[in-house]
Amino acid sequence: MYRLREWNRGDAERLLEAFAWEELVWQEPGDVPRTPDQAREWIEYRTELARDGDVHGFAVVDGRDEALGHVQISVTSRRHELGWLAFWTHPAEQGRGVATVGARLASRFAFDELGLFRVEAGHRLDNPGSCLALGRAGLLPEGTERAKLRYGTSRYDTASHARLVTDPDTWNPEGPCKD
Repeated sequence: MYRLREWNRGDAERLLEAFAWEELVWQEPGDVPRTPDQAREWIEYRTELARDGDVHGFAVVDGRDEALGHVQISVTSRRHELGWLAFWTHPAEQGRGVATVGARLASRFAFDELGLFRVEAGHRLDNPGSCLALGRAGLLPEGTERAKLRYGTSRYDTASHARLVTDPDTWNPEGPCKD
């Protein structure tokens, strides 16, 4: 039902809709696209990052090829074969499994195409939806990192998750996280 593909210029309007959501804006580490030209620049930058080889961002799309969210793998250590997984879901698509499928497919890409051994991810402790998505995608919880993330002037404790290439590729509808 869902699959990954590269972002393209035709996704600019959908990207702008996603970045109208303030929750996404304050977490975005770079420039937030506010105009169609800026959205196309954001998309082009994803192509440049992939060409350089260590950051691969994809649109998570449905059968109509509509962008429902974003997932990204960044190689953090070639020596240790480590990568960092990040994702977001368009506000209108949340709760439909987009993040879970995106995380599963991006992890497979990291293992199969980038030769990574370990994919790591994290989420604010006050974000149970991300915890559930990561758990359902097979990234197991590994602990809490105190005050790891900073958004604006606030710091947030983060739950860390990871998946190894040797972990079973199974679907876990419940995920390992507790409410």
